[in-house]
Amino acid sequence: MLRYIIFLILLSGPVFGQITQRNLLATRYKLEDVKASLISKAAWKPYPKTPAEWKARVPQTLLDEIVKKGEQALAKEIPQIPATLILEYVRNGDRGRFEAKSFGRRNQLMDLVLAESIENKGRFTDAIANYVWAICEETYWGVPAHLAVQKARSGLPDADDPTVDLFGAETAATLALTDYFVGEKLDKVSPLLRKRIYSDAYSKIFEPIKQAKRYNWLDATTKVNNWNPWIMSNLMTANLLLEPDEAKRAENLYQYMKWLDIYINGLGEDGGCDEGPSYWFAAGGSVFDSLEVLKSATNGRVSIYDNPLIKKMASYIYKMHIADNYFVDFADADPKFSGDGLLLYRFGKAIKGEKLSEFGQYLYSRNKLTIGEGFQKPRRIDNYLTVKDLPSATISYTPVTDAWFSDIEAMTARTRSGLFLASHAGHNDESHNHNDVGDFIVYLGNEPVIIDTGRGNYTSKTFSSKRYELWFTQSEYHNLPIINGFGQKAGKVFTASNVKHSSDDNVTSLSMDISKAYPKEAGINFWNRTVKLDREADTVVIVDDYSIAKPVSLQQVFMTVCDGDISEPGKIRLTMPSGKVVVLSYDANAWAVSALEKPSMEGPEYSSFKSKWNDRTITRIVLTAKNLKPATNIKYSVSVSK
Repeated sequence: MLRYIIFLILLSGPVFGQITQRNLLATRYKLEDVKASLISKAAWKPYPKTPAEWKARVPQTLLDEIVKKGEQALAKEIPQIPATLILEYVRNGDRGRFEAKSFGRRNQLMDLVLAESIENKGRFTDAIANYVWAICEETYWGVPAHLAVQKARSGLPDADDPTVDLFGAETAATLALTDYFVGEKLDKVSPLLRKRIYSDAYSKIFEPIKQAKRYNWLDATTKVNNWNPWIMSNLMTANLLLEPDEAKRAENLYQYMKWLDIYINGLGEDGGCDEGPSYWFAAGGSVFDSLEVLKSATNGRVSIYDNPLIKKMASYIYKMHIADNYFVDFADADPKFSGDGLLLYRFGKAIKGEKLSEFGQYLYSRNKLTIGEGFQKPRRIDNYLTVKDLPSATISYTPVTDAWFSDIEAMTARTRSGLFLASHAGHNDESHNHNDVGDFIVYLGNEPVIIDTGRGNYTSKTFSSKRYELWFTQSEYHNLPIINGFGQKAGKVFTASNVKHSSDDNVTSLSMDISKAYPKEAGINFWNRTVKLDREADTVVIVDDYSIAKPVSLQQVFMTVCDGDISEPGKIRLTMPSGKVVVLSYDANAWAVSALEKPSMEGPEYSSFKSKWNDRTITRIVLTAKNLKPATNIKYSVSVSK
């Protein structure tokens, strides 16, 4: 019986990137409402501060782990950041060595701070003072890769031109938490330490961010990415914990609310995230962080959890889940990551979304809690405070059968046996874009079969004019055709058209014309691709119906991490680590397997690919048309070997 059918037909070109001026926060609340609701700085106590308070809120075993992490930080030297380390980004494109030292400073400081707050013996205080002073002595709290917004652009930060980036905001929140947890103890070391924290947060972050026109992630006329909510969540915390003037504190908070609206305004009606699931934790996850701060600091009087869009935005993460720690990884997203189950559990509780809470518990049961690692440090503390609240009963989580996000034109579907399909239409100007309109991926259970390789390491090339020199961004290294020697191009005009999605109990399919994603020189009249999951046959089917003005050459690419056997014409046997075999079928009369290539892993951009796929080698399978026709219908299928 038909469960549901959804059709989206775009007849007049792309509609992506349109802004809906919802202004959910600013419409519902005025500045006067925030001023009237906001708890004073002195009275706002979002986290435990004494050993007794910590013990009441957090399991002792976890407290012991946090203190142990602080002891490990105490034994380490403060990472040094000389000018030449900062300059590596412009000298050789490397950003990793600087970031390891800079992020290490902040993570180790937070480890020390929490250990001292929990233990309250004073043995971490001097080390905390040293870290605070070292960080405040930094000219710039961000990373060299984000210095382009400054006017000088010399490779070193200009102290006379302070600007705000992701990690500057992270630093402000880290120092604000330091002030909150151990500020009185720092006063005993020197009364100048807390004064310096506020002074530097003011001059490096709170004031420079008021120059909103400098930052594209504060542009109210366009769709913005995860930078906006990630920064807003940190600034809300830093402002509320540091700003002593209650009028300014409320005014700043209201401004950050209005800026957060900019991100929410760029969401489509289905709440889809075009940056992918791993980035969702910095995007939708950071929206939740921000909303939690607002709710906490106003005793729940400022809250928009009842809005349907927030609930749809939250549902994205479990709808893009494949199996275990695998998620759909279009664009720069990672294919495998642990996820933050405790955040998802809390988000589900906030929106009364049982499925999201169950998914959060599922991820937490798989991955547990990493102590003292990563960004979003206020989130980390909230997670610690959640562990005692988790239900003791084992959670039975069942993945969704299929999902469709019309705003980003992405779909997922699965069969009872675990055969999983994801595909998308869209355009080639998405955030963290790859040229991949019409790409698809196939998994069997928790094993990848046909993959999107994801991204490599970030270097100076990644977000520059040379981005599409990196093979993993090119359509020629996605599961797409190469037509007359041409791959897809970057830009919003390179898009899918005539997009249709449908689903019932037996079949889920996505069809689109991908011809506009290619340059005119390719000579394509139309290229209608349909990607379908047939549940009765337990098979993925790809059908390409095309017309080319002057056909010269045609190839079809498939990317995999399976072992490929091409000995039988018309069938490519793909063997997974488990020993299971999936068969990729094609017409042997029309196609020849011209290559089983191993893409180059030479260069700093590619070193992470091995670990990304569990030490499996990425293979590029290339089919070449034997008897090229100007117009025909092509069919491929992917099925489990019986």
